[in-house]
Amino acid sequence: MTTALTPILTKFWDHPQSWTMATYEDNEGYQALRTSLKMKPEDLVQMSKDSGLRGRGGAGFPTGMKWGFLPPPDGGPRYLVVNADESEPGTCKDIPLMMAAPHFLIEGVAITSFAIGCNHAFIYLRGEVLHVYRRLLRAVEEAYAAGYLGKDILGTGYDLDVTVHAGAGAYICGEETALLDSLEGRRGQPRLKPPFPAVAGLYARPTVVNNVESIASIPPIVNHGVDWFSEMGTEKSKGFGIFSLSGHVTRPGQFEAPLGITLRELIDMAGGMRGGRKLKFWTPGGSSTPIFTDEHLDVPLDFESVAEAGSMLGTRALQIFDETTSVVRAVSRWIDFYAHESCGKCTPCREGTFWLKQIMTRLEYGQGTQEDIDKLVDICDNILGRSFCALGDGATSPVTSAVQYFREEFEAGITQPWWELFPPERNTLFAQPEQEEATV
Repeated sequence: MTTALTPILTKFWDHPQSWTMATYEDNEGYQALRTSLKMKPEDLVQMSKDSGLRGRGGAGFPTGMKWGFLPPPDGGPRYLVVNADESEPGTCKDIPLMMAAPHFLIEGVAITSFAIGCNHAFIYLRGEVLHVYRRLLRAVEEAYAAGYLGKDILGTGYDLDVTVHAGAGAYICGEETALLDSLEGRRGQPRLKPPFPAVAGLYARPTVVNNVESIASIPPIVNHGVDWFSEMGTEKSKGFGIFSLSGHVTRPGQFEAPLGITLRELIDMAGGMRGGRKLKFWTPGGSSTPIFTDEHLDVPLDFESVAEAGSMLGTRALQIFDETTSVVRAVSRWIDFYAHESCGKCTPCREGTFWLKQIMTRLEYGQGTQEDIDKLVDICDNILGRSFCALGDGATSPVTSAVQYFREEFEAGITQPWWELFPPERNTLFAQPEQEEATV
């Protein structure tokens, strides 16, 4: 193992009351805000640019550059909106971060808002996670009481209000313009761009939309400096990130490490593959990214290396599947999700995901035809690059990559259902009593 973990955002998650203001202040909490309020806003924007911090929500766009896209102040309001609508299968880093250490986000919101000249920030949260919603509301309440939010913050004359908004549980609202429409009280559907949110976002005003982890990474950068952050990661993918390992590993969970770590190293940290089985396939960035196989174990998990290998780093949602798993069934479940979550605005996504679902179900149940496999690829080609937003493109990724690496398994689905090819009792998370006896 060549890379160690870097517990920064996860440093005190194991504290009995990690979510409280007291615990956060014992761990450098709000020191960065005090420092930032003594700086010029443009210097904070430049610091973000110089750090090399890239968006942690999927696309990896440079955070400071996004701040810099805002037009000059015109006397009207401008907004910061935090995208906390984490809803994609396998993606599970922002929810535990807000649950265990919400003040990282609150302090990051305050610093970012000051840097961009915002006096009212919004955190748009996935509606189903009621426990996180309550925790965020409590953290905001604590920050107001301590003088870190509200009027005349820390006596500097800067005012900031923060609103935590719970959405209705639509995956499409993870797309930034659909999120803005939802926040304004309309149906969550993507907007035509341009204009981009930096010019006409929330309430048609200049708006910055950032991911939870992106904003939460700002206080450590202010506290420890640009050089400290840049020393971690790779040349073009700097810093640290939370890697979410789920599935068939011995100890799934959150692993905070420098960008550029490999899956082989992370699996070692997670205690290896469950039951000593062989890795079959995995997702480097959630279900909307092309899958990888065991031949990609040593691909550095940074934006450039993963893209060069044919996928996307995305949200670093590493779903691990061993040899007992049917890739056809796994991909079929993901397509069910994308077909259900399509907002229906554009024909390629609305119709394409519907037909992908029909064909994948036939192959899953051993009722497919040889033409079905080619038709899957053809439908994906007609969705990719033609849908209104990235949901359609993301839905094609697991299908085309699965056919590329496991075509023979799709062909087997023409005559045999998944449960005959991959008996479910071999794939259970917990061994059944008869299995335990057989192992002894």
